[in-house]
Amino acid sequence: MRLKDKVAIVTGGSRGIGQAVSELFAKEGATVVIIDLLPEGEQVAQAIVQNGGKAEFHSASVTDKMAIESLFEQINTKHGKIDILINNAGITRDRTLMKMSEDEWDSVIAVNLKGVFLCTQAVAPYMKEKNYGRIVSAASNVGIRGNFGQTNYVATKAGVIGMCKTWTLELGKYGITANAIAPGFTMTDMVKEIPDAHFEALKADIPLRTVADPVDIAYGYLYLASDEARFVSGICLPIDGGTSR
Repeated sequence: MRLKDKVAIVTGGSRGIGQAVSELFAKEGATVVIIDLLPEGEQVAQAIVQNGGKAEFHSASVTDKMAIESLFEQINTKHGKIDILINNAGITRDRTLMKMSEDEWDSVIAVNLKGVFLCTQAVAPYMKEKNYGRIVSAASNVGIRGNFGQTNYVATKAGVIGMCKTWTLELGKYGITANAIAPGFTMTDMVKEIPDAHFEALKADIPLRTVADPVDIAYGYLYLASDEARFVSGICLPIDGGTSR
């Protein structure tokens, strides 16, 4: 098992890509700590345990600095370490530039960018203490190439890529790697709501002519979180069927 005896925090681990990451990491031997505001996270954790894995769920917002710092302290005390942080929590509030409200801007920045910052800032001291850590954060291929109607979302994902490169420089001497994953269209609840005609047009723009399953993205997280990637840091790995070629 590639993550045997590792302790992995997965934010936004209740559904979609986060759920796939939680389930895959548990199969690979990790103790998975799901952090989410969605109550479904409890069900995901219970299902993992019922299938012989190790998991627990905590309800918290990644935007709440005090709550995150307290929770991470509890996790480190209970398990004796935190090996892996998967910054997966994220939201969208799509609108074109001239129609986007300040609240739509602020809410996406708070979760997708500030939340990644706060969780990484909270976990870094525990990883430094053990001279080991894997930080993998959710970017997006639109953070590389832009996307119509997503000024706020694209800004956060480009920012995540930049933060990971910076953390590579700051944390590398402590045995900590920092990388990003850039998914393309993935079959999540959000994508399932796209009208059929528009969905087919989006697929036609992908060289592989299909969209990803959440587990396709989860395998990218698994690689970067494993010891196989011990010498990989500061990269953004696109998993998008060739769209960001």
